[in-house]
Amino acid sequence: MTTADDGPTPVPARQLYRIPEAMCLLSLSRSAVYEEIRAGRLRSVKRGRTRLVPAQAITEYVQLLINESSEEELYAETA
Repeated sequence: MTTADDGPTPVPARQLYRIPEAMCLLSLSRSAVYEEIRAGRLRSVKRGRTRLVPAQAITEYVQLLINESSEEELYAETA
């Protein structure tokens, strides 16, 4: 239970996320998530019939986007 002094209990970090959860974390549509998986830009694993996205893959994907953004800015400055 939480008391007025403790605040909310933190949610433990997860290692695998279902596609709808990954969609929320990345602010992407379902089709965009699957396109990134097909393109090899976002890693995923299958467990039975369920496709899961590892937490590390989400972090790596965000870093990839940051790196691409930096490269575009650098290219724009030199052009």
